[in-house]
Amino acid sequence: MVTDVEWARIRRDLRFGQIFEGTVVKVPGPGAIGIFVDIGLSVGGFVDVPLLPSEGEDWSAEGTVADFEIWWADSRQQIRLKPSDSRYVRTDFTDFVEHFRPSWPADVGHPVREPGPVTPYELRALLRSDGALASSP
Repeated sequence: MVTDVEWARIRRDLRFGQIFEGTVVKVPGPGAIGIFVDIGLSVGGFVDVPLLPSEGEDWSAEGTVADFEIWWADSRQQIRLKPSDSRYVRTDFTDFVEHFRPSWPADVGHPVREPGPVTPYELRALLRSDGALASSP
């Protein structure tokens, strides 16, 4: 764990869409919460389950080396990532972005800012219990 000052320093240098080569270091339960990725910084990287394929066996396995993009960074000392390789991203990613984060294309290249957290209500409104978009058939 890094200090708040170190986290602020690291964060200042991060840009949305910035690509890091990373190694998947832990997949706690394929299909459950997401994957942990070492991107060579003193803070960890994590890919949240809503960004990953619906089937856990399609997730990148521990030891996989791949490119990951900065998707989000909030007050937690962890960088939220998105796999760059389409094999490791949900199949309806474009639709997901339109509903969940329509600003993503415009955010790419911009500094990671201090966002407000997404509330559980907002997330439930966007996703069904199976992880699909609420507006999906």
